[in-house]
Amino acid sequence: MTTSASAARPSDVPVCTIAPAAGWVPIRLAEIWEFRELLFFLVWREVKVRYKQTALGVAWAILQPLLAMVVFSIFFGRLGHIPSDGLPYPVFAFSALVPWQLFAFALTESTNSVVANQRLVTKVYFPRLIMPMAAIGVGLVDFCLSLGVLAALMAYYGVAPSAAVWTLPAWTALALTTALAVGVWLSALNVRYRDIRYTLPFLTQIWLFATPVAYPTSIVPEAWRAVYALNPMVGVVDGFRWALLGSAPAPPVTVGVSCLAVGVLLTGGLFYFRRTERTFADVI
Repeated sequence: MTTSASAARPSDVPVCTIAPAAGWVPIRLAEIWEFRELLFFLVWREVKVRYKQTALGVAWAILQPLLAMVVFSIFFGRLGHIPSDGLPYPVFAFSALVPWQLFAFALTESTNSVVANQRLVTKVYFPRLIMPMAAIGVGLVDFCLSLGVLAALMAYYGVAPSAAVWTLPAWTALALTTALAVGVWLSALNVRYRDIRYTLPFLTQIWLFATPVAYPTSIVPEAWRAVYALNPMVGVVDGFRWALLGSAPAPPVTVGVSCLAVGVLLTGGLFYFRRTERTFADVI
């Protein structure tokens, strides 16, 4: 006895068809919220993998900016006599290295996020934007640890936090948004051009010296500061130092230009990511 296909599957059974997004839709917030549990799971998975079977463990999150601060203090502070806005140079440098390390780690992880999750991409549907978003969230663990070291360093040198310390979450969010803005571009490009991940360390190194980490923004001629602030991390570092140390007046020009640059980068990156994500499963 045979049964026809129409009899085996009633006509009133709903059929869900998954198709690529039509047009230039940058992001669907409702869809991201629907998959929020997956986002949390990916962040938690990456945190566990990061610290599993490591000799230094969480100590690496402290040693990396701490050793960079020592190098900067010797070569830029003591030998180069770089000004530090009247602050002890170790505190001055470390206060910028904390948000910089957060940005650099988040940028690297978000760039490699799609390729690293190729099995998920080719087997199941979910908003692909969750992958770079989860990658930037992992760096918050290291950031919190480094922030504790910075607080101890400030206490050692007798530097009290400024009254604007309550704005610190805003500058942290700006650093993560900057990493996401660049990361969505590079993660989509990395699917098609795998040499992106090899050029990323060089790009990050150049970006470090183009950011006022080892030197203050005040040494840049005032006429060029608006152009200089097109580097979004200028606003992040200046805002972070102002919030923690109060080393200078609030930097409205650099922060405003940096926020504008982040907005343009993020909007363009989301458009490009959504436009190309339909080909990820075929190319990856």
